[in-house]
Amino acid sequence: MMPELRPIPRSPIRLRVGKWAYTSRRYLEWVFGNVTFAREKSVDELPYAVMRHRTPLVRKLANTEMWLQRNKIVNLQVAVPRLDGILLRPGETFSYWRLLGKPTRRKGYVDGMILFCGEVRTGVAGGLCQLSNLIYWMTLHTELTVTERHRHSYDVFPDAGRTQPFGSGATCSYNYRDLRITNDTSVTYQLRLRLDGEYLFGSWLAEQPSRYRYEVKEKDHLITSEPWGGYIRHNTLYRDVYALDGDWLREDEITENHSLMMYSPLLGVVENES
Repeated sequence: MMPELRPIPRSPIRLRVGKWAYTSRRYLEWVFGNVTFAREKSVDELPYAVMRHRTPLVRKLANTEMWLQRNKIVNLQVAVPRLDGILLRPGETFSYWRLLGKPTRRKGYVDGMILFCGEVRTGVAGGLCQLSNLIYWMTLHTELTVTERHRHSYDVFPDAGRTQPFGSGATCSYNYRDLRITNDTSVTYQLRLRLDGEYLFGSWLAEQPSRYRYEVKEKDHLITSEPWGGYIRHNTLYRDVYALDGDWLREDEITENHSLMMYSPLLGVVENES
């Protein structure tokens, strides 16, 4: 059964109360929950690279101003050192927001592009989803377990030259839409991140070499026309698991994606690399 994604108008008061309730619940869970969060960092790199990836810092997006992308880079420069080098030991959980903390101007964050109910707006620390997207994509190519991930509810920009399947990102909103990754293995992992003038780079390192190779793919991609006049884009992500000698072992289902399209399916595409 397809989900109901028709937008529901919310009053400003309802939105503020709802956000307060969600963030308060997450604060309580941080203090009184039984999750063991990763906290320790190391400047010494673990010896084996399990997955590396990079994404461009500047993209050609329709109807967006370049200063928003420049400010996004500033925000990434503030956030990356807070996560770079974090060790994820067996039994621990990586929490994106637990490590970053609340993004504020006092910490150096500036206004960047955020998406709110399918609209492009500006807000403090806008653009940090590029970082959570990168971490999520890399994690799908490891033995680590994604225990919390939120899909993008809106498909805002047409895509061309996409290098990753639709729906392979992880949206974030402090602090209740988190990205959490649990280490259910017996091996310690380490997250490394850096920027240069062109790309955001990331890697998962480990104290032992990987036992598998992964390829992420999509199935059942379709666009449906809804009775109320909108379009919804759907797919399901899977990954093929291979032994290091190349033998196919199994297919894992990752997640279903359903996003409300904010453009016509017949609209010409623009560059929107993942």
